[in-house]
Amino acid sequence: MYDVVIVGAGPVGLFLAGELALADCSVLVLERDAEETSPWKELPLGLRGLNVGSVEAFYRRGMLDELLEASGADKEQVGAAPGAREAPAPRGVSHFAGMLLDPADIDTGALPFRLPSPAMEAIMTSLDAVGTVLAARAAKLGVRILRGAPVEAVTQDGDTVVARAGGREHRARWLVGCDGGRSTVRNLAGFDFAGTEPLFTGYSARVVFADPHELDMGFTWTPTGMYLRAPFEGYLGMMDFDGGAFDRSQPLTREHLQTVLRRVSGTDATLTEVHLASSFTDRAMQATTYRNGRVLLAGDAAHIHSPLGGQGLNLGIGDAMNLGWKLAATIHGTAPAGLLDTYTAERHPVGAAILDWSRAQVAAMNPGPNAPALRRLIHDLLATRDGTTHVFRTTSGLFHRYDLGSDQPLVGHTAPDFRLADGVPLGDLLRDGQGVALDFTSRQRLHDAALSWKGRIRYAGGPARDDLGFGALLVRPDGVVAWAGGHDPDREAFQEAATRWFGAPTP
Repeated sequence: MYDVVIVGAGPVGLFLAGELALADCSVLVLERDAEETSPWKELPLGLRGLNVGSVEAFYRRGMLDELLEASGADKEQVGAAPGAREAPAPRGVSHFAGMLLDPADIDTGALPFRLPSPAMEAIMTSLDAVGTVLAARAAKLGVRILRGAPVEAVTQDGDTVVARAGGREHRARWLVGCDGGRSTVRNLAGFDFAGTEPLFTGYSARVVFADPHELDMGFTWTPTGMYLRAPFEGYLGMMDFDGGAFDRSQPLTREHLQTVLRRVSGTDATLTEVHLASSFTDRAMQATTYRNGRVLLAGDAAHIHSPLGGQGLNLGIGDAMNLGWKLAATIHGTAPAGLLDTYTAERHPVGAAILDWSRAQVAAMNPGPNAPALRRLIHDLLATRDGTTHVFRTTSGLFHRYDLGSDQPLVGHTAPDFRLADGVPLGDLLRDGQGVALDFTSRQRLHDAALSWKGRIRYAGGPARDDLGFGALLVRPDGVVAWAGGHDPDREAFQEAATRWFGAPTP
């Protein structure tokens, strides 16, 4: 009997497994594929972008250095300079429907509550690199991963969930489906999955071109679709606006890919070899709830959309970060009433917003006689200072705000990386997965109150290098600010917030 069975050993499942094991829960991960490695996880086909919010999640759990090393990323290009007093201007901004924007146009004055941090920039990585780091963490924390074990059945009663995989039954108190867009768990557990049908079939392939000069580099729109050539040798992406008719309907032969390429590109480009190829669509669907009894969903199992803008992996990591500590507290009996229900309440709107962001990009790319004019208009708007800032705020993962019922503007946001006068940053204080009470007041007025949640809330007192005008804060284990007070903090308000998110105080 495990505390939790997780189905799916992708990045979301492994991140969640680590979060639960960090909180002393027993975890079994069931993975369909027998092999850990795959060419689909390696570059170039496994290329993924982690936004700043996801990089911050790795930082707050002590995995950032390992992630940068595995990804071949330059640490100096990700974090603020050592000893920096102000957060540097962003060096990168996502694209919208392939329209690249200039980070110099970001209005940093419209990005409040920013402090220097080792996690300041998005990074390009691969599924292989992310999986390697997360699998090592899970193993270190005692997570058991069973590969070659596709789930065949899921049943639950009031107290347990049983997953049958590989002819064996695996029992747990809870089960989380992290098994991708075609989730077996979602189907077996009876979740409703609603949304919009596709407009295109997309293709991702590693090929050999007979005449690569025929195709431009980067995103290229045409009257019949779009193709993408990336700097990686042999990488090809295409979007064919066929209503999603071809996706997974027939084998992906060289002849078919060449036909689509010539139609979409309007060239005579020839493919001499196809090493790997897959198809996808812009179908945008979401589970109406992320919990059904003792079964929960996270990542692509809970929501699917086109890969435009690269938000899928980031959305899933956010799910895992939000769910892990709440499920662990529920298992240990310390969770206040309704805590687990806040997972759907907080993450469902985030998923819905990303689905709409994806739909808007597809609409802008849909070919037709009016499409070029529409794209020019959208680009001109987004390339303004306000427009570029809006794209950065939407895609960076830093500026979404959960509605926690407070008018205080920082509450519900991810916390800035406050650094105490002794040099200890908030990111280090969050590594053990507890909440953190930051007390910058001269008399450490929240010290005694915070001790009532010892083991659930970590107290850190003393002046901060830059307190941004705050005197005290309560930060959840996922790094979200649950309460903020001035230099004369309301002790009762702190206690109410602590009880709301961490349960009753210890007598």
